[in-house]
Amino acid sequence: MTKNEVLKSWVEQYSGPLLKRAAYLLSDKAEAEDLVQEVFLAAFSSYDSFEGKSLPLTWLTAILNRKAADFYRKKYKSEPEIKLDHFFDETGSWKNNAVLNDWNVSEKEPELLDNKDFNKILEECIEDLPSRWKIPLKMYYLQEKKAPEVSQELQISATNLWKILQRGRMQLRECLDFNWFANL
Repeated sequence: MTKNEVLKSWVEQYSGPLLKRAAYLLSDKAEAEDLVQEVFLAAFSSYDSFEGKSLPLTWLTAILNRKAADFYRKKYKSEPEIKLDHFFDETGSWKNNAVLNDWNVSEKEPELLDNKDFNKILEECIEDLPSRWKIPLKMYYLQEKKAPEVSQELQISATNLWKILQRGRMQLRECLDFNWFANL
């Protein structure tokens, strides 16, 4: 088979699994579709380097993962600075100490992560985070990547990562307080 025929068969066979993985990594269908197209363009360009020692899907998935890391790196670096005026006053003190208090969750309340309604609100709260917080938070907590890996992929220091994760958790907490726990 020619290079074009092989790649055409790969597009037919592997577009579905690659799109599913890309949608999981990016949480945006349109961006995921664009990323999969980039994967096939990269595969076409570097087809001669594919030695056949792994399955084509494995090779394409590796390309996808690198493209996703590039996507996040570019998006993370291009965002404007985030203001923390919402949490802190001009002296650096908390505006609302309630974010430090424990939630009063009833013992009768089912395990929250098993609750479909809670998960929907949690997902909405995560998506409402600024990209500079959402991206590291998803990588660390949802994709379960280790802190050094997240820091390396986003090209940020470990200290910066921990601060970003803390700020993201605070924003999530406030969103969940308002949209879930206030309604209990």
